[in-house]
Amino acid sequence: MSRRPDGVHDEEARGASEPGAGARLDELVRVVDALLADEDGCAWNRAQTPRSLVTYLVEETYELVEAIEDGTSDDVREELGDVLYQVVLHGALAARASSGSFDLADVVRDVAEKTVRRHPHVFGADRADDVDEIVRLWSAAKADEKSQRTSAYDGVPVGQPALARAQKLDARRAAAGGVRPEPDRAPTTTSGTEVTGTEVTGTEVTGTVATDARAESRELAWGRALLAQVDEATDRGMDAERALRAAVREREMLLRRDEAEPAGGGQLEGGQAEDEQPQGGQPGGVQAGGGTIEGRPVEQVPPQPE
Repeated sequence: MSRRPDGVHDEEARGASEPGAGARLDELVRVVDALLADEDGCAWNRAQTPRSLVTYLVEETYELVEAIEDGTSDDVREELGDVLYQVVLHGALAARASSGSFDLADVVRDVAEKTVRRHPHVFGADRADDVDEIVRLWSAAKADEKSQRTSAYDGVPVGQPALARAQKLDARRAAAGGVRPEPDRAPTTTSGTEVTGTEVTGTEVTGTVATDARAESRELAWGRALLAQVDEATDRGMDAERALRAAVREREMLLRRDEAEPAGGGQLEGGQAEDEQPQGGQPGGVQAGGGTIEGRPVEQVPPQPE
């Protein structure tokens, strides 16, 4: 039997003294409207555009990621609020734009309707007995919505971090039944220069151009090797972007520790601290196939609806 998406608890069930999320969201909308008001509003907020706010949107999103991975519940609560503020502000700016193409109500309605469409096992007649079946139904619903796309790789954001984007593209490849391509070894022409692997040839290349071409070729070769490591992480069910963030956090912790300690204190040959013996043969206590990072479990990546 299908279920209706509006079967949410009434706000009265939360008690008259505790407004529900809808009332609180209305309050935030009024706050943002006051900031954007022509009289007695905030000139800085009125001067913003969706494009000018992109930097703040990205920063707030990464701060939320950091809070989820390494913060407290209070941190997560605060950063969720900052991201929500960005959503409300973008909706209000769109409503005030000369085109008036949409407002926050449109955004909320659209995402609610899309969520219902993509969960036919919850809101429709379909059944799903396991995660694989849920992913299949999700993917089928999304494919129907995006039927105008001409490529399986349309819609993967170019601005997404490279490790995450590599895994997203690989997930699309796997869903489409393709195989991982070998790097294109054909010569790449750059300013009259032919670059093959790490070699540079061409009679018209001299000085800086040749040097730049060699550097570009070495960089591409290094990138290919890194991409192979990302593919290995994918095959082992790991999130490459999250793994690198964890390693960078560990690096920062060690740098801060070394900064605070007297030079040479408690260090073994090679810069390893006495109390930081590798666990399970992996550097920094990271164990293959799961394990822990800094005492926390390493989550395997579940199948991602595409």
